[in-house]
Amino acid sequence: MIDKEKLLEVKNLKKYFTADKKQVLRAVDDISFDVYKGETLGLVGESGCGKSTAGRTINNLYNATSGQVIYNGEDILVKRSPDEIKDMNKKMQMIFQDPYSSLDPRLTVLEIISEGIRNHYPDLNKEERQVKVIELLELVGLNKKHANRYPHEFSGGQRQRIGIARALAVEPEFIIADEPIAALDVSIQAQIVNLLKELQQEKGLTYLFIAHDLSMVKHISDRIAVMYLGGLVELTDSEELYSDPLHPYTQALLSAIPIPNPVIERSRERVILTGDVPDPSNPPSGCRFRTRCPAAMDICAKVLPTWREVKKQHYVACHLYE
Repeated sequence: MIDKEKLLEVKNLKKYFTADKKQVLRAVDDISFDVYKGETLGLVGESGCGKSTAGRTINNLYNATSGQVIYNGEDILVKRSPDEIKDMNKKMQMIFQDPYSSLDPRLTVLEIISEGIRNHYPDLNKEERQVKVIELLELVGLNKKHANRYPHEFSGGQRQRIGIARALAVEPEFIIADEPIAALDVSIQAQIVNLLKELQQEKGLTYLFIAHDLSMVKHISDRIAVMYLGGLVELTDSEELYSDPLHPYTQALLSAIPIPNPVIERSRERVILTGDVPDPSNPPSGCRFRTRCPAAMDICAKVLPTWREVKKQHYVACHLYE
């Protein structure tokens, strides 16, 4: 993966929310990672860890507190002209978590998908837009009969397919998929993941795939970054993460995934985390994971661990490896 060309560089990205003058919620606190062309980077962690906020900040839906998001060599967080913003929106699209609230119930599927086409391809007439919409529907496993229906007439899985078609309508290079399968039945989740993989191969797409389910992320991700309470704790290749997780938090997440072999499942040791996730507006001193970590040491309460490469292309922030 390191020989590939970088498409996106996230450098020291921070996104803070101010509840009042005294309380600052550090939703994303100084994270850095790269995404290479044609790959899928999985971003995982518990609910509330800041992964969705990171995705929305990268896509400029939230204004970053500080840091850089460099896309194809250009920092997209600096002030830009309306035309430059429009061009960036075309290159970078988003698939949202909830297929029920992300589609306008007043519009037909044809209108929902053609909205982006109309904005970015103004030279196309109505008939040409309609042809393009039908092509997109067929690409995601639907058909032209669905074009004139409304979102409420579809199941959750079908709605998410419509959301994917909408994202593809402007022919993007990079898609941020913000927990696109979290609201779907388990039987439908694999279908959507397989669809995203097929589309990636067919169109050369690059994904940032945000999820809390490590077992599903493995099937689509080339590399995985693990996030806890606003910061990254581990990042490496998908296979490496599953075979040799280094951070105690990653180890705990992986130990919670059931193994279909009952003999192995009975004999393996679960890592049980105690306590609750701390308040991000009042995080613990030093390592943020130390209050729940089974391997916590004295230094963990005093010093924030540094982000370092412990093995080749295997990064971790933990005092155990310093």
